[in-house]
Amino acid sequence: MSALPTRRPFDPSDEVFRVHEGGKLAVHATSQLRDAADLSLLYTPGVAEVSLAIAADPGLARAYTSRRNTVAVVSDGTAVLGLGDIGPLAAMPVMEGKAVLFKQFAGVDAVPVCMETGSIEQIVDAVARIAPTYGGINLEDISAPRCFEIERRLQERLDIPVFHDDQHGTAIVALAALRNAAVVVEKELTGLRVVVAGAGAAGVAVSRILLAAGVTDVVVTDSQGVLGPDRDGLAPHKADLRAATNPRGVTGALGEALSGADVFIGVSGGTVAERDLIRMAPRAVILALANPDPEVHPVVAARFAEVVATGRSDFPNQINNVLAFPGIFRGALDSGARRITEAMKLEAAAAIAALVEHPTADRIVPSVFDERVAPAVAAAVAALAPSSSAGASRPGPYAVR
Repeated sequence: MSALPTRRPFDPSDEVFRVHEGGKLAVHATSQLRDAADLSLLYTPGVAEVSLAIAADPGLARAYTSRRNTVAVVSDGTAVLGLGDIGPLAAMPVMEGKAVLFKQFAGVDAVPVCMETGSIEQIVDAVARIAPTYGGINLEDISAPRCFEIERRLQERLDIPVFHDDQHGTAIVALAALRNAAVVVEKELTGLRVVVAGAGAAGVAVSRILLAAGVTDVVVTDSQGVLGPDRDGLAPHKADLRAATNPRGVTGALGEALSGADVFIGVSGGTVAERDLIRMAPRAVILALANPDPEVHPVVAARFAEVVATGRSDFPNQINNVLAFPGIFRGALDSGARRITEAMKLEAAAAIAALVEHPTADRIVPSVFDERVAPAVAAAVAALAPSSSAGASRPGPYAVR
């Protein structure tokens, strides 16, 4: 594991530790156990009838177990927030927090599943073996490039939604923000020149969703510069990304990519020099999403861009995955969807953007506390589920109302 600086001394009396004491999750029963009659229904002998019915028809598990509303939040602790490889135990507070967000914003019961890291095959097999307990799998904070293959294999192996939030949640909200930012700066989304700094999990997903949304001029950079025609020996995920992006054949460093660019999207960390930002086109957009330290501080970014967004809550335009993933799973669980499709992601982004009726430079996405968000995203996802012809109008029993 990488050594990490201590941000502040451990102090159990500190509020941040007190609020986490004992963890942030507990289990509660949905049926009352008051007497022997209740016991005979909830457990033996009554439960045997339900078990036999499910054995004869596994599809009944969705109606008669908690599986219909439960998601596993799976992590091996190798890429936690901005902390890096801190391991599964240290990842637990983050995964518990994720579970709280699922419940608070979409009524979804989420369970942290933090495991020792291993090979791709070991992680896939471990998740597949526990999958019968859950209605969906949310992969979280698993390092790239392993995360791409783990997600792909699980999607192929399981018949429930598998969603890597670090990739797709980020991409969905970034697209929603960019849709509205384009309105503010009076430019067509599909005509934007976009630079994505970072070719890891988030960078790959952001780039691909922009391409799917019709943005044709996307240039991606990593720590070595532009993914251009002069780059050899790239990892497979970067080689694939290079083949799908950079139509003008840009080469060189980030500054060359930013020359004439309308949009900068940072998902890599580091700092962008002002001499590079000044090369951007007029009425530019900067989405500096690294946490806790954006690639461009908002005060600096405002000197070069008309619209500025970060991942932080203390500045306008917070690009936060919580705008996406609770509603994504709410819609998938309610509709019985087996996959989160590319079309669902695009519609989820459109639904989020549409909640800001009149975008401004300081408001291109709704607040994470806007109660309309999860239902809107859930409806967009459910409407595209193959098993539901009218998913958007038929919320499940746990749907947020």
